[in-house]
Amino acid sequence: MATARKTQLSGLKSAVKEAAVKEAKTADAAIASPADSSDAPVIHERKVDAQGRAYATGKRKNAIARVWIKPGKGKITVNGRDVTVYFARPVLQMVVNQPFSVADRVGQFDVVCLVDGGGLSGQAGAVKHGISKALTMFEPDLRKPLKSALFLRRDPRVVERKKYGHKKARKRFQFSKR
Repeated sequence: MATARKTQLSGLKSAVKEAAVKEAKTADAAIASPADSSDAPVIHERKVDAQGRAYATGKRKNAIARVWIKPGKGKITVNGRDVTVYFARPVLQMVVNQPFSVADRVGQFDVVCLVDGGGLSGQAGAVKHGISKALTMFEPDLRKPLKSALFLRRDPRVVERKKYGHKKARKRFQFSKR
């Protein structure tokens, strides 16, 4: 009697498995149908305003940069001042110019940007991020080299918040046994 019941259950299990396999095959066929266009590559379009400028917002730490680029002689203006005056350190100037060197467009675009928040290092990173995004808006073909150089990715590192009972984010008050 126990063996008869066992064979009945095994027959039931196999029937359920066969039904699941059939269902999976029909679902795979529905996914693979040519009517579904989700497999098609995303085509990025050129986005330029009436004055021929491309706009993008760049962010790094607490700094936000609004960046406009247009074809020109390579003049970069940050908050109304020249880039060599605003970012006096050569390292920061190099950071700002990195997207142009990677995209092989040095001296071909004029940049106007307004930066707010953070320190100079964060602002330079925000301008770099904004220029990279604006270049992809102006010339979508530049997306691949800029993305492979990781310039289109926002650097997510920010200052950790101070916790209660601590002197800073992780530093604690001096322990006193007595």
